[in-house]
Amino acid sequence: MKVVQLKKEKNKKLEYISEKQKLTNPLVLVFGNRYMLQENSIYDEIRDVFKNGHIVFGSTSGEITSTSVIEESIIITAIEFENSTFSIAHSSIPNGQHKIDSYKIGKELIQKLPKKNLKYAFVVSEGSFVNGSQLAIGMNSATENNLLITGALCGDGSRFQTTLSSYNEKPKEGELVAIGFYGDSLEVSFSTNGGWIPFGPERVVTKSTDNILYELDGKPALDLYKTYLGEKSKDLPGAALLYPLKVKSLDENKSVVRTILNINEEENSMILAGDILENSKVQLMMTNVDRIVNAAEVCAENSLSHRQKKPELAILISCIGRKLVLDQRVEEEVEEVIEVIGKEAAVCGFYSYGEIAPFNEEINCQLHNQTMAITLISE
Repeated sequence: MKVVQLKKEKNKKLEYISEKQKLTNPLVLVFGNRYMLQENSIYDEIRDVFKNGHIVFGSTSGEITSTSVIEESIIITAIEFENSTFSIAHSSIPNGQHKIDSYKIGKELIQKLPKKNLKYAFVVSEGSFVNGSQLAIGMNSATENNLLITGALCGDGSRFQTTLSSYNEKPKEGELVAIGFYGDSLEVSFSTNGGWIPFGPERVVTKSTDNILYELDGKPALDLYKTYLGEKSKDLPGAALLYPLKVKSLDENKSVVRTILNINEEENSMILAGDILENSKVQLMMTNVDRIVNAAEVCAENSLSHRQKKPELAILISCIGRKLVLDQRVEEEVEEVIEVIGKEAAVCGFYSYGEIAPFNEEINCQLHNQTMAITLISE
């Protein structure tokens, strides 16, 4: 596997951040600031460098490389496989159509990939209005829960306005891209970890619809949430990124962290990044820098635990909420990961609005929030 990385900073030209190599048919991952991806010249500029490349774009809330976490930049990672192949499928959500069937879109997206010898899929999804929970369930159903899928919902900094993605065209709204990987020599491993801890009483969801939470223990959910936040409630919805919810499944075997994306004052409700089912149990969560950094280290260790070969490529997807907590120390969680997996592996990734990966030791993917998700690839 050959990997070449470049970066583009605001008002500057593309520059190599790794050794320049000739690539004939590369997969080109382009993760970057939404405003920069909207520039008219960006697609042609990257196409000029990778004339035969298969270019996948995704907007971010911060870009991850093996040397730093960057904002207001574009990071390009071009991968040339020696023994493996890939295929790319994409779907478009009609402009302005925000009432969508995310389950159907996810299922159809994965079904577009050739099934023979399909070993793994990486998904870059629009992150503004897709229901990530239903997207994951739909993708799983396309392969009867028997395909490893990881990926992310695209980001837009802390603005939560517009996300962009595309395949072999100028980045735009409403796009979802799936990259299928094939090859007997391909080895893919993954892990997820958060580092958030619950606090306060556990409450039962008594009224919800999809990803909208109306009532906890028969009381308006937003009122209860504001009570716990106290003075910080005046900073909603932004403050909610620092206090997500632990949602325990009905069978109580698993729990996921759910980010609160927005609030509805009129309905006294909260809009979450993924589904929240009635009768599930909910608890507030909090964290600190050390917990997040330690969780990233454990995540890296777990991603290596069952591998046969050293990773050649590491894709790191972390959450915008973690980035806000880390603040000036944001690079520390990436540094911990690199320390564990080794500096030989090329590193790329970004901060997202939702992380797609299975629970550890499982195969069917889930939507995670406030989580570090690591995918390691070698051939």
